[in-house]
Amino acid sequence: MSSEKNQAAPASFVAPPPDPSVPAPKRGGLGYRAVKRAFDIAFSGAACLVGLVPGAILCAAIALDSPGSPIFRQERVGKDGRKIRIFKFRSMYADAHEHPERYLDEGQMAQWTREQKVDDDPRVTKIGRVLRRTSLDEVPQFLNVLKGDLSVIGPRPVTEAETHEFGDARDEFLSCKPGITGWWQVMARNDATWANGQRQLLELFYVRHASLALDARIFLRTFRAMGRGR
Repeated sequence: MSSEKNQAAPASFVAPPPDPSVPAPKRGGLGYRAVKRAFDIAFSGAACLVGLVPGAILCAAIALDSPGSPIFRQERVGKDGRKIRIFKFRSMYADAHEHPERYLDEGQMAQWTREQKVDDDPRVTKIGRVLRRTSLDEVPQFLNVLKGDLSVIGPRPVTEAETHEFGDARDEFLSCKPGITGWWQVMARNDATWANGQRQLLELFYVRHASLALDARIFLRTFRAMGRGR
């Protein structure tokens, strides 16, 4: 990915053309997509069964920690621009998204508006910090995988506004089904942002090289990152 040039302001982001000299797998075809869907169903079904009792315990703990539903739903944009709603264990106070100004100062609000994340976010509950550090807040998204809205591995599901951060590559980005984990998350999640253009490049790298070989690398790196609390 290093051979694809960095871009400046994301508002004027122009995607570099595909570079065949990049040492990466070729994008998979119909056979890859069939195998990937079979894996998505098998792995997500197993995850839902194994996580049934622990999930119920987590729901109780979240409800005891702060008022509100333990399951949080967010609207995102799926493949080909279709609107989807993804599930998560709630890691913030129940009104954190509707009224961020109650918890964030001016600088934090600016960061939230730009990146949809905040360093040391004060809206995150005590149990929410544990959920995020271990990525357990993402577990309910396996239900989205079974529905076909997500894959286990793919670009991060984004909001409608965030799709425009891809500039002229927006349609290319939306040609790939989003996933629970992906190349951006395991490579440079905290350092690659919309502002510096690196997040767009990492997500487009996956879209252009999605294959069994790349998915296997992401799958293994995800567990390594979870083990390190990253």
